Amino acid sequence: MKLSQFKFKLTEDKIALYPPQNRDEAKLMVLHKSTGEIEDRLFKDILDYFDDGDSFIFNDTQVFPARLYGNKEKTGAKIEVFLLRELNEKLRLWDVLVDPARKIRIGNKLYFGEDSSMVAEVIDNTTSRGRTLRFLYDGPHDEFKEALYALGEAPMPDDVRSLRPTEPEDMERFQTIYAKKEGAVTAPTTGMHFSRELMKRMEIKGVNQAFITIHCGLGNFRNIDVEDLTKHKTDSEQIFVGEEACQIVNKSKKEGHKVCAIGASVLKATETAAGPEGILKEFEGWTNKFIFPPYDFNVADSYVVNFQLPLTTMLMMTCAFGGYENVMKAYNKAIKEDYKFGTYGDALLITD
Repeated sequence: MKLSQFKFKLTEDKIALYPPQNRDEAKLMVLHKSTGEIEDRLFKDILDYFDDGDSFIFNDTQVFPARLYGNKEKTGAKIEVFLLRELNEKLRLWDVLVDPARKIRIGNKLYFGEDSSMVAEVIDNTTSRGRTLRFLYDGPHDEFKEALYALGEAPMPDDVRSLRPTEPEDMERFQTIYAKKEGAVTAPTTGMHFSRELMKRMEIKGVNQAFITIHCGLGNFRNIDVEDLTKHKTDSEQIFVGEEACQIVNKSKKEGHKVCAIGASVLKATETAAGPEGILKEFEGWTNKFIFPPYDFNVADSYVVNFQLPLTTMLMMTCAFGGYENVMKAYNKAIKEDYKFGTYGDALLITD
């Protein structure tokens, strides 16, 4: 398939700038992939499509406040620093993106905070925008991380950030209620629709909860600059699929129950960790899997995902799961009927 097949017109008013007041009261469109039938529901109705013995797979990654603003030594130029990942705990080395990159060279020092108490030195160039920073901090690591994160703000994606300023409340909004393992620079947004009440109702109904970890990166939002999708390369993301999650999922599959992937990150990770006959295997490592139509999925038979922006890898994966024509038909309906798109957007359940 070609990039241009995933282009559609989306006006700014269709992009959700805030989550609903109650997490589970977003709209939910249900697409039955075998028939093409579409239903309009609320997200809290999702359990109507699942029964005792079915399993949901969640991503329990935790987003950290990755976006910081500093000033360059001597000139005082304002520099945005986006923390990607910690490279060396002992040496305080971080892989970061800087903007504007043209102003930052190896050896430059950057100062953060009103009192410039946090200082970093540029020690390497990794890409045109990427740098390795060494933070000059003498205290214990926990104290350093606390001080560093206190300077940061929620790493809101551009679909929201371009339309409104980042707010202090965004760090809490931009997190699932079950987030536990720090490492993501963007949220697994579909999971943000789950409330504590909905999770409790799942338990009562006997729907299993399996947790894996995928530290979501910025590669999901990078522009694709090739028409031939087979030539596109995505950034790698770190994933952890443990024994307990495998047991839960494989038991459901063995007994003929449904397995539902919650979000694009989960779908990508489970396909990376898929074994023979669709079993889920333990896995620890990295994935740069890029899924687009046509593709035969191995683990999940149901999938929940937010309505995505045009030309995104998440839209392509959704079309691979639900069928290109089915999904684009659902998207056309969503646009006409005022569903919201993007980070805080409404959700699409694809099931039989």
